[in-house]
Amino acid sequence: MTELLNTLYVQTQGAGLYLDHDSVRIRTPEDEQRRTLPLRRLDSIVVYGHVTISSELLARCAEDGRGITWMSRGGRFKSRTEGPTRGNILLRHAQHRIYDIDEQRLPIARSFIAGKIQNSRQVLLRGARDATDPSRQQRIRDTITTCEEYLTNAEAASSVNELMGIEGNTARIYYEAFALLLRPDNDTGTMNGRTRRPPTDPVNALLSFLYGLTRSLIHGAAEQVGLDPHLGFLHGMRPGRPSLALDLMEEFRPILADRLALTLLNRRQVRAEHFEKHSGGAVNLTEEGRTIVLTEWQRWKQRDWKHKQLKRSVPAALLPMVQARILARHVRDELPAYLPWTPS
Repeated sequence: MTELLNTLYVQTQGAGLYLDHDSVRIRTPEDEQRRTLPLRRLDSIVVYGHVTISSELLARCAEDGRGITWMSRGGRFKSRTEGPTRGNILLRHAQHRIYDIDEQRLPIARSFIAGKIQNSRQVLLRGARDATDPSRQQRIRDTITTCEEYLTNAEAASSVNELMGIEGNTARIYYEAFALLLRPDNDTGTMNGRTRRPPTDPVNALLSFLYGLTRSLIHGAAEQVGLDPHLGFLHGMRPGRPSLALDLMEEFRPILADRLALTLLNRRQVRAEHFEKHSGGAVNLTEEGRTIVLTEWQRWKQRDWKHKQLKRSVPAALLPMVQARILARHVRDELPAYLPWTPS
């Protein structure tokens, strides 16, 4: 159980959260001592696995607009609860109208993929500069060249299905090169492509955990701006899937999640001892491992990044909100296009 800045993360299995006047009361199985935190200090709550929340606390958080995110014990995003829908109904109506017009939907979808490819390329460029083995360095550079070709293809794509195919091909070669960015003395081993549901090696387990945190951050940003997080321009419509959150997530995965994963592994802050293997081959972070990652995630969110459109630096934690607002302005026809965020 960790309170970091304005988010309360609870991963102790069997813990319970209850409303106590204007505070949240926390009870854990091994510690009957009462612990309370003032609700005014918390913007959000994230719980992992078997953690119970009283109906009174759920109602209070909904009333205050305080989001609660539910994750699996291994860190996979499950759901998010919010209060009453925010924003202007006209914005959501405009969002739904654009979805039905291919000529307007496709350019936005192209921008999401362009942002993902450009930021993936940035991660690889940084890795190529740091690589000491000439063979690895050349393989990374070859992947960068291919990414540039896919970026050109994405800009010329004539359908969302074509874009999704380009995205899939980019992801495949990117993760092959990503494995080359890991230091050889990393005791967690390498990765053989991207595996999820479940992740089958420590690297993929760490990536999945960080992607869950990133997705929660972006989902909340879309909600707060007033966009419909379930109607995506790239991922489309599917019951129970927050498609717009997944759309916006594309440009943020490489910088917010992948770079942090590389830092944690290559600096040996996260090691083999911080993972556990389950029957069936699934691999997850241990409770100690999750605590380390959550602590570093909170620090990572405080890092400032330059934003070209705003012409100033923005903390990582606020970048999804900024991009959601830019998208909303485009949807309202206040901006001619949606431009993805890429670090300068």
